[in-house]
Amino acid sequence: MGIQDLTITPLFFFILLFIAYLIGPVVTNSKTRPYYISALLVKFMAAIMLGIIYQYYYGGGDTFGYTTYGGDWIFKAFMDSPAKAFKLIFLADQYHFSDTFQYSQHIWYYGDLHSYFVVRVAGFFGLFTLSTYSSTALFFAAFSFSGSWALFTAIANLYSNQIKKCALAILFIPSVIFWGSGILKDTLTFGALCWLVWGLIHIVENGSKNPFKIGIVILAAFIIYSIKIYILMCFLSALFVWVYLKNINKIKNAAIRILIAPILLSSLLFVSYYSVESIGSTSSHYSLNNIAERAMVTAYDIRYGWGARGGENSGYTLGQLDGTWASMFRLAPAAINVSLFRPYLWEARNPFMLLSALESTLLLFLTLKAFFVNKSIGQTLKEPFLTFCLVFSIAFAFAVGVSTFNFGTLMRYKIPMLGFYLLAILINPKKIDKSITKRAYFS
Repeated sequence: MGIQDLTITPLFFFILLFIAYLIGPVVTNSKTRPYYISALLVKFMAAIMLGIIYQYYYGGGDTFGYTTYGGDWIFKAFMDSPAKAFKLIFLADQYHFSDTFQYSQHIWYYGDLHSYFVVRVAGFFGLFTLSTYSSTALFFAAFSFSGSWALFTAIANLYSNQIKKCALAILFIPSVIFWGSGILKDTLTFGALCWLVWGLIHIVENGSKNPFKIGIVILAAFIIYSIKIYILMCFLSALFVWVYLKNINKIKNAAIRILIAPILLSSLLFVSYYSVESIGSTSSHYSLNNIAERAMVTAYDIRYGWGARGGENSGYTLGQLDGTWASMFRLAPAAINVSLFRPYLWEARNPFMLLSALESTLLLFLTLKAFFVNKSIGQTLKEPFLTFCLVFSIAFAFAVGVSTFNFGTLMRYKIPMLGFYLLAILINPKKIDKSITKRAYFS
């Protein structure tokens, strides 16, 4: 980040804000409109603040690996030859070209397929922003916002009389705003996950066969697959639970439902297992045979290796991992707990951990309220979409909690599941209004 950010970024800030104003009447309705611009502005501010904090507090990090040592070199290639930039964005990592080596040799993540996907996106946006960090960050934030807004409008239509709860869960969780807005993997995967669920709400809940929405689902799944495969693996199991409950609830005759349920459930379990196995088999790290060992290696690497750069006091341990599924499942309760409710207030060792601890404490309070005051969890499990939210968030909490062992890293990794968990514990099924409000385009 430099002087160029101060001159070019304001221009793109107002351009993107102006575009948002133009399309606002199309993507909002009377109930969602009050949240529209405020949600976008906090994403923009977070994207810029993340860059400032990484530069002046951490002294570097992934975000500059994607830009200074990534996208900037694609822009330099573009200034010399647009064809070379095209190769680096669309063909690199599949083919190594001698005429682009002078640029690719400086790109840190050129050999890392998943990380280089972020470099491609940063490089593409950089062609428009003159490779200015903060301006490029605004485009990342805009993409993330587009997904979260689309998802919010769809969910707000399902639960139109609990819209404030929907807004809190999808648009205004502080850690999700911060870690899901800057130039990071998490921003792209979060935005894509929101688009994916938006499309599936229309397909599963509303029975839509719209080719555009099906196309968005495929594109969003591709983005997630290209960056963080494990998100998709956790998601698929929860998706089949959603599909099962939605279809079994359509059968009104109790006798037929009892007869069909085992067949439908077995079929979906088989498809779920095959889908997860198929996705995992495309990477040796995430095949079902290797995933337990991978979780162990990643957890200890983050705890004692590169992840420890954030400070020894940021680390945690749940117990001994030995690379087997048994050791992972033995730590499952502790892993879910650490993702949802830790760090505790007394574990905070720096300002960021304190903010995370405050958020986790509030999440614990809301969870206890849902179980013991509202007593709504039983009703939640009767709602297919809310059950999906709960299953996905718990499965994801287990996956990242057992394989991270560092609070600083965990703060980033857990953002995909936070909104869905909040929806599951905040939305009261007893108060769902089944009437349909005037829909925005995305809803």
